[in-house]
Amino acid sequence: MTALNTSSVWTLLFAAVLLAGVMTRLYLTSRQIRHVARHRAVVPAAFAHTISLSAHQKAADYTLTKSRLGVLELAFGTVVLLGWTLLGGLDALNQSLLAWLGAGMGQQLALLAAFVVISSLLDLPFSLYQTFVVEQRFGFNKTTPSLWLQDLAKSTLVGSLLGLPVAALVLWLMGAAGNAWWLWAWGAWTGFSLLMLVLYPTVIAPLFNQFKPLEDETLKARVTALMQRCGFAAKGLFVMDGSKRSAHANAYFTGFGAAKRVVFFDTLLARLSPLEVDAVLAHELGHFKHKHIIKRMLGLFGLSLLGFALLGWLSGQVWFYTGLGVQPQLAGGANDALALLLFMLALPLFTFFVSPLMALSSRRDEFQADAFAVAQTSAQHLSAALLKLYEDNASTLTPDPLFVKFYYSHPSAAERLARMQAIALPGSVG
Repeated sequence: MTALNTSSVWTLLFAAVLLAGVMTRLYLTSRQIRHVARHRAVVPAAFAHTISLSAHQKAADYTLTKSRLGVLELAFGTVVLLGWTLLGGLDALNQSLLAWLGAGMGQQLALLAAFVVISSLLDLPFSLYQTFVVEQRFGFNKTTPSLWLQDLAKSTLVGSLLGLPVAALVLWLMGAAGNAWWLWAWGAWTGFSLLMLVLYPTVIAPLFNQFKPLEDETLKARVTALMQRCGFAAKGLFVMDGSKRSAHANAYFTGFGAAKRVVFFDTLLARLSPLEVDAVLAHELGHFKHKHIIKRMLGLFGLSLLGFALLGWLSGQVWFYTGLGVQPQLAGGANDALALLLFMLALPLFTFFVSPLMALSSRRDEFQADAFAVAQTSAQHLSAALLKLYEDNASTLTPDPLFVKFYYSHPSAAERLARMQAIALPGSVG
């Protein structure tokens, strides 16, 4: 098969996978919209005594609004993707920067930076609409325009300070480390990822939020006792001022090794009772007890190794560029930044169809963490906490079952609570 034929086949494959992905997403979203709208009028029987009709309808309306906005984002994103690739946008940007800067590391970094800036600007209207219209309409947004601009400036600065050196290192390895450059680049990326697990909670996150030590001594004693009972040690217990941006509530573990810390949103502590906080924390501890975090990290590193190996091969194939609307520099010029960008644009189209397997694995982990929490606290308190969080976050209680199987990283509320009741231990603590 000639290079021209291979390029054409690659173009057709790319277009076919893109079309299949768009149609699948539209089908799943339409199912979700119809299913949620059909069940909007009545609270499901399992929740009739705990969730009010108004809260149920608010969750349905919130889900429908986000789903319809998602359809517009999908249509716009598809047009943008075609614009970057088959319609020649990335090639035009690359040629313009070559004419201005000439070939070299500077031009390649400029190409990556320009792509990120343009993509961010194209996504900006949706981000603003989501925050200041959708979230505002449903009473979740607490962000002011001033705070939003501050966050944008900080994230841009942090992204540049961290991203550009890493990108420069990868580009240098692509040009200097021979055919096995992808292995060295994977090692660098893995090291950077591990470093971020340590730096994020202590250096980066505090740039955006305040983290104060948990001051409630009674709650602190309960939480500490629960962690000791579960064999978990943390660097500290912190409360984050999540309420200054959103009314959504959450709690999470962050950090790695000795830098692990427990973080509670202030909105969560204001909403849940101490016993319910225990149950939510026990769920998170369940993830560590079952080594879900380590398994996911190892899985991610393994998949990224395969990805770098694939990129290492594709970056040397002329058809990979020409089939996606880009003319590579065949006369000894560096195409490394182009290869990175084309790979990042094309890969999600193909991985989309295996995402249900990842979602299934994640839901199984959630069931395991729930079971651990029930054993350490009680099904009653975990159920009550989750229902409050579902209500406060306006999470629909009636998602479409197929949509759940394809997208949801957590089981639906009905599945989750039914499983908890089935495994509840008569002598549970709490």
